[in-house]
Amino acid sequence: MTGLAEIVIALMLVVAGIFGLVGSVGLAKLPDPMTRLHAPTKATTLGVGGVLIASMLYFLVFEGTFSFHELLITLFLFLTAPITGHFLAKAWLHRHGSPADLPPTGGARGWASYEPADDRRRAPADAPRRHED
Repeated sequence: MTGLAEIVIALMLVVAGIFGLVGSVGLAKLPDPMTRLHAPTKATTLGVGGVLIASMLYFLVFEGTFSFHELLITLFLFLTAPITGHFLAKAWLHRHGSPADLPPTGGARGWASYEPADDRRRAPADAPRRHED
């Protein structure tokens, strides 16, 4: 049983290392910030997650204890890395993009528009008026 566990843990570490390497090379070599952002948020997240899961398996099989810390770190990483990548991409789009670059939002004045703050306050003529204090 321990021989199989060692093989599984070693394979997870190798696969996690490959994901980490691909993510790091992508971060260094890809041409623009949006593609550079994609590499670490996808590949490196899987790499670090694989190492943490391999660590959990090691402590469960060989030490006989369940390592709750690694599980929490893995869950936190898988939840926060995509959100952070989304925020960075959105900030880059607002700084470097133009309204013509965006896909249609489905509304005339969506929350993700490029209109200045003064233009957002002015409602269209047929929209119901809000009472502002």
